[in-house]
Amino acid sequence: MITYNWNCKTVDIHPQEDDLTDVVYNIHWKLTGKEGEHEVESIGTVAVVLDPDATFIPFEDLTNSIVTGWAENAIGAEGVQGIKDGIDSQIQEMIAPTSETRTIED
Repeated sequence: MITYNWNCKTVDIHPQEDDLTDVVYNIHWKLTGKEGEHEVESIGTVAVVLDPDATFIPFEDLTNSIVTGWAENAIGAEGVQGIKDGIDSQIQEMIAPTSETRTIED
């Protein structure tokens, strides 16, 4: 069974936006899938928009869990599943390769 781990600890911020400071606008994400000794990473970025109706969370109070939730929401359920499917395929290829590269000896 593949286990997944999100790392969304790197973000881009606007130092000042309206009357707020350190406003996250871009998340650098990494999703790692692991099954046994086989591990695959997928990386990317996703833009997030400040929701004026949501409670603002100061930068110093952000956690990986909070920002991961933002990233997953911004990517969308289908997008997240697509990333996981890609990781799954790569891991399955490691476990049971469907092709190999070989060198012909003269």
